[in-house]
Amino acid sequence: MTGLGCVLIAVDGSEESMNALKWALDNLKLRNNSSKPEQGHFLILHVQSPPNIITGLNPGSIPFGGPDNLEVPAFAKAIEAHQRRITEAIMSHALQICSEKKVNVKTQVVVGDPKEVICEMIDNLHVDLLVMGCRPFGPIKRMFLGSVSNYCTNHAECPVVIVKDSS
Repeated sequence: MTGLGCVLIAVDGSEESMNALKWALDNLKLRNNSSKPEQGHFLILHVQSPPNIITGLNPGSIPFGGPDNLEVPAFAKAIEAHQRRITEAIMSHALQICSEKKVNVKTQVVVGDPKEVICEMIDNLHVDLLVMGCRPFGPIKRMFLGSVSNYCTNHAECPVVIVKDSS
């Protein structure tokens, strides 16, 4: 086996995604050619939802003739700062998990819809394998929220490994 070139691991801060990262580090072999610049690597990807999806930054129309599309700059900045702190904590935790292994790791943070961004990254970077966790949604919640792992399984242009909780 020659090993994998690029393994994308999607992390969202959940225990399931961190377990998927641990699984990938413990079970996958990367390409290791010191004579070629094409050494394999793990790419840890965190996708932030755009602030307007999370909170609806538009406070709504202001009664008595105020502007309809008013944004509250201080509120928007507070949300962005909060998301930045969450992202830093997620990536720090992921890198801490990786630090125990001697592997080539890269990180990337992108803002957008997680399922679309993950599939776009796979296409753009020619990813060999996607590894992700699976949250235990019930059928009704999955019907309304959708499932990122289900979407990626059906749309990603590479093999996908879904690491389920073993408990």
